[in-house]
Amino acid sequence: MPVPTTDGHRSEQPLRVAIVGYSFMGTIHAQAWTTAPRFFDLGRGVDLVAVSGRDADAARTFADRFGIADVEADWRALLTRGDIDVIDICTPGHLHAEIAIAALDAGIHVLCEKPLANTLEEAERMDAASERAAARGVHAMVGFSYRRTPALAFARRLVTDGRLGTIRHIRAQYLQDWIADPTFPLVWRLDADQAGSGALGDLGAHIIDLARFVTGQELTGVSALTSTFVTERPLPTSSSGLSATAGDDPEDREAAEPLTGRVTVDDAVVFIARTDGGALATFEATRFATGRKNAMRLEVDGSDGSLVFDFERMNELQFHDHTLPAEEAGFRRILVTEPGHPYADAWWPAGHGLGYEHTFVHEVADLARDLAAGRAPEPGFADGLRVQRVLTAVSASADAGAAWIPLDH
Repeated sequence: MPVPTTDGHRSEQPLRVAIVGYSFMGTIHAQAWTTAPRFFDLGRGVDLVAVSGRDADAARTFADRFGIADVEADWRALLTRGDIDVIDICTPGHLHAEIAIAALDAGIHVLCEKPLANTLEEAERMDAASERAAARGVHAMVGFSYRRTPALAFARRLVTDGRLGTIRHIRAQYLQDWIADPTFPLVWRLDADQAGSGALGDLGAHIIDLARFVTGQELTGVSALTSTFVTERPLPTSSSGLSATAGDDPEDREAAEPLTGRVTVDDAVVFIARTDGGALATFEATRFATGRKNAMRLEVDGSDGSLVFDFERMNELQFHDHTLPAEEAGFRRILVTEPGHPYADAWWPAGHGLGYEHTFVHEVADLARDLAAGRAPEPGFADGLRVQRVLTAVSASADAGAAWIPLDH
């Protein structure tokens, strides 16, 4: 579809996207970019033109699956091709800053997965680069995809409309169990050099951002505890089942013992906080909640009502209207699939429900429409930086034995 340009003319130019990273998150993003223009009016088309990854064969397999023409072994090649409008960063966190800053300085829009960076210093440099780029009409977005869950977007609307009154409590949890087995291998998410932190950055970043998004309030201080329950794990193995570092000699293979490495991130974190609106907040993130697969939960209690959300029932929102007579009050289930609910009108008939992948489709659809209209997308790198400040304060508090760490945004 033609879109307005800054000089008022129309353009048929599609949004040309390159993805850096081809594993789990890269696959989700590629699916989102492929699906979004089929269900949403984006103001322009979308072309996935390249993917970059270190393993050329794996990257080519990924590219063929999604109809992507080009594979670049080095992401830096994307900066000088001249046919890339957006670089979508789906790599481990230690690569975010270098790629994002280089892309923005080269005049290319950026979508970067969360958390924004591994360190506060990196996040500050990324935010500064996004401000420089914005002055030239180049924009950056951080991928807090859960903001695009229809039920959570509707929860934000209820708060904004004043249906909860004065907010007094925020309770946020993100519970998973995928590394509860001590024999689970030492993947990159358990390495501080690559991931920055464990459950704190991987899961905690989401619920920190959602508390901000839904309530509109910022955290002003935190007190935290973290724990690493399994400190040694088997190293990842090759396809043969032997350690990837085992020798090729038959005697070496026969004598090889399972090799292990040290876990250098947290397995779980809990912290309390205050907000600038006077609310008390509690947060918990763990990858050891056996039986919980993706229980990302948020409860907000106000003077006039409360709401409760659990991503394991992602199409539902529980809402209590405290202004009703006691005889009529109580939590009621809202099935957030009506055409009037956020994002829902693009999809299936009411009640048919959406899934995890739809949050990413909504994310890239919003980004594409904002770029077509010349608007700065949300959440921007400034939002990612605010979350990074909280993550840093939580780590500092845990290191200091749950000391209270004030936050000044």
